[in-house]
Amino acid sequence: MAASLLRLHFHDCFVLGCDGSVLLDDFEGVESEKKAGPNLNSLRGFEVIDEIKYLVEEACPCIVSCADLLAIVARDAVALRGGPKWNVYLGRRDSMKASVNGANKFIPFPNSSLETLIANFRSQGLGIQELVALSGSHTIGKARCKSFRQRIYDYKDSMSSSYNHHPKDEEFQKVLESICTVSGRDDVLAPLDFMTPTRFDNQYFHNIKSGNGLLISDNVLLYDGVEGEIRDLVWAFALDEEYFFGLFAHSMIKMGNIHVLTGKQGEIRKNCRFINT
Repeated sequence: MAASLLRLHFHDCFVLGCDGSVLLDDFEGVESEKKAGPNLNSLRGFEVIDEIKYLVEEACPCIVSCADLLAIVARDAVALRGGPKWNVYLGRRDSMKASVNGANKFIPFPNSSLETLIANFRSQGLGIQELVALSGSHTIGKARCKSFRQRIYDYKDSMSSSYNHHPKDEEFQKVLESICTVSGRDDVLAPLDFMTPTRFDNQYFHNIKSGNGLLISDNVLLYDGVEGEIRDLVWAFALDEEYFFGLFAHSMIKMGNIHVLTGKQGEIRKNCRFINT
């Protein structure tokens, strides 16, 4: 569940800010973000958060927000897979609303162009460094065939020239074709990092250097579109894992501060799925 729990924090912060809105179910005027395209039948880990919240509420009721739990759990998930640890700032409060439209608009899709990725991150106050570092989270986890089918079969006709400039590993193409057929098998899973799929390391950057990123949004990072800055970061992270770990931790802290609710804003939910009544 490590990758899924990390992803929950990311999908939360990119919609309304890091406020636990992604955890809300449909309820009395609240339309759940779980219905949004990037989340539907894809986002997991809600039951893990439920269990943690239950235990925390038993120990100290109405003190720790669901938003803070997401930030802590994301950090621990990375650390338990061999990645870096960082100090998580606490004090977030929980949103009393959700935004399906925001989830559809601001969460990057797996076939996003480089320009779209940069714009999505910039809208959250995150720059090129955070974009490349946080993309490294794809060193763990899996993706559905539906998410990478276009990367296998359609890129020649439908993708911009920036994607077509990337090197293609023919053997890797054949492996992907065997997993994900032209039609059907939408929910068959493949690891985002075929080399070290369960370890948080810098292998992801070696993969995309070879054209072996699973998603289109992985491979577009090597398009030299920002005066070489993105390309230089990919090379630097591939060469120096500790450097990647340091900037990943920095980027997670910065992301975790997006539009947080504090003081008397929002509330501390008793149940992460519903606003307090």
